[in-house]
Amino acid sequence: MTLRSLSGFLGLALVALAASAVHLTQGTSEIGLADLLDLAIGRGDQLTRDVFMGSRLPRLLAGVVVGLAVGVSGALLQSVTRNPLASPDTLAINGGAWFAATLVAAFGLSLPLIGQGSVAFAGGLVGAAVVLALSGGASGPARLVLAGSALALALGSMTGMLLLLFEEETQSLFAWGNGNLVQISMDAPVKGAVVVGVVVLVSLLLSRRLDLIALGDDAATSLGVNVRLIQLVAVLLSVLLAALAVTVAGPMGFIGLCAPVMARLSGRWINDVHKHRVLLPLSGMIGIVLVVLADVLMRLVPRGPFAPGVPTGVATTFFGAMVLVGVARTFRQGGTVPEAPSARSRTGSPFKFTVPLVTGLVVLLAGATVLGLLAGHGWSLMGDDRLLMGDVVNWLGGNSGNYVTYTLEERVPRLLAATFAGAALALAGCATQAVCRNPLAEPGLLGVTAGAGVGAITCIAFAGISALWLINISALIGAAVAFAIVYAVSWRGGLDSIRLVLVGVGVAAVGQALISFILISSSPYDTQLALTWLNGSTYGRTYEQVVPLIIVVLLGLPILLRHRNDLDVMALDDDTPRVLGLSLERTRLLLLVTAVVLTAASAAAIGLVVFTGLVAPHAARAIVGSRHIRVLPVAMLLGAILVSVADTLGRNVIAPDQVPAGMVTALIGTPYFVWLLWRSRA
Repeated sequence: MTLRSLSGFLGLALVALAASAVHLTQGTSEIGLADLLDLAIGRGDQLTRDVFMGSRLPRLLAGVVVGLAVGVSGALLQSVTRNPLASPDTLAINGGAWFAATLVAAFGLSLPLIGQGSVAFAGGLVGAAVVLALSGGASGPARLVLAGSALALALGSMTGMLLLLFEEETQSLFAWGNGNLVQISMDAPVKGAVVVGVVVLVSLLLSRRLDLIALGDDAATSLGVNVRLIQLVAVLLSVLLAALAVTVAGPMGFIGLCAPVMARLSGRWINDVHKHRVLLPLSGMIGIVLVVLADVLMRLVPRGPFAPGVPTGVATTFFGAMVLVGVARTFRQGGTVPEAPSARSRTGSPFKFTVPLVTGLVVLLAGATVLGLLAGHGWSLMGDDRLLMGDVVNWLGGNSGNYVTYTLEERVPRLLAATFAGAALALAGCATQAVCRNPLAEPGLLGVTAGAGVGAITCIAFAGISALWLINISALIGAAVAFAIVYAVSWRGGLDSIRLVLVGVGVAAVGQALISFILISSSPYDTQLALTWLNGSTYGRTYEQVVPLIIVVLLGLPILLRHRNDLDVMALDDDTPRVLGLSLERTRLLLLVTAVVLTAASAAAIGLVVFTGLVAPHAARAIVGSRHIRVLPVAMLLGAILVSVADTLGRNVIAPDQVPAGMVTALIGTPYFVWLLWRSRA
């Protein structure tokens, strides 16, 4: 190692030591630096010793262990996949580990550290395997990030459902799920340090082989390297490191992405950063510095008297997402573009086939509406409190009794909200997929949904849930701001579809970090309420909330139908619209703004509902072909049916408890999404 490289490592070590020293002085007790210095020279009292050994040192050691583990884990993943955006987050390793740990806790099982680590490892391994298989391994950074982000979204929805359904058993897991370094003893961090140290040493033994693999599979094979075996071992070691980090402190967002990227950028000060014997330890050290500094910053944030500390993962996710956006900005136009959504669909279908199809879908929607009106309190279509169609007719004529009137006045706004929210999301998904020319894109992956969530949660935290109209306006403003940021940051002499999606994923992660920050730093009593809204619930909806959504859908549909031919040609490439004289950027902006308004109106009405904007357009294209004159109405009806049925199911399957409609659509949409990714592999 040269003197310059040694100086670089020593400088980084000094930063880590300085951050650790500040970290040890932080805490709720009055013990400061002078007390700790007295303890170091043997003059400290018992209270200082207890606080130091029981709280502050375990927390610092947990940060060191987690930073080292995720830093090395991210470097291994990026090397194996040859993808600068690979990390435990973008491969859904953290999402899988969190879901597995929450699932075990929901069933009331209390496992020792090794058992928890094994469960997290299994969950993370399944997540990574699914993403790598669905994305075609190293087929491109955009596809891998998209597949990982969408799978993580699905896992997050299912984890959220467990948190809501098993509130008592999983009471402390929300903060832990955002990455929390709080420790009750030295037991977990010490055991974690030993295992992580061993795994890192084993990883270093693979350094030379990983260097050869970086030259290419053929070159590495000709030099005697078993490429597949080394890649498999490296992935297993990476997942094990990420799972250990999750076991000790929960998912620490995006450190696995940032640390290797920053390590590679440090070549100006440290030589041979491309060699794994330097890259792996350097990534680990940067990971330690980032985690410890993030925890220092989060402990400086003031909080309410009953609120727990803000998890460190919130800060790391925020910072890491900014790095992701920065890396995405470097993607140039003309990069690898996923196949257009219309490219594999048949180009047309007989018109006479479309009319009965639409008629049939309208009948299905009417049936879903009737089912939603009559079904309640656990499918009580029979019994003393049952409702019949005659009751509905009497209610429409103003002749119903008090019970029927009360019940239907409560159910009708919910049904209208679910139906039109599904229609709005489906229309928004059609526009987004065509404009982005990405069959896997949906408004949620462009940061719009997260932006609406930030606006609404901010309003809930500071104004309360009673100010419904203010929540709606806040959601609209949040969605608009998020889209404006994504659009402005993505613009680089033009709007590239890959760059737009990657920046959207980064902004969505920032939004999720802000939501967690607001939830945890305000009142913990609003957590369950906010979780319900974040997962798309129609509970307590009123006509005043539904009317704006209906107006937006009725205005948005004609706009999209008017530009149906533009959507067709924009789904092909950038050149065809220009050849045909279409003002590409202006039309693209108009259509994206329409999609944003539709998504924001849906979010304001029933909260965040995922996968509808992805599933409904795909299903419509599979049925009626790729022309948007047919896709738009069919997708709108399918989206309305999907969310309406999801809401009815959520209200009744575990009555008197309720599952938010967004969680049901996630459960329905996840298998479809997995199948879609598998079918569209390169």
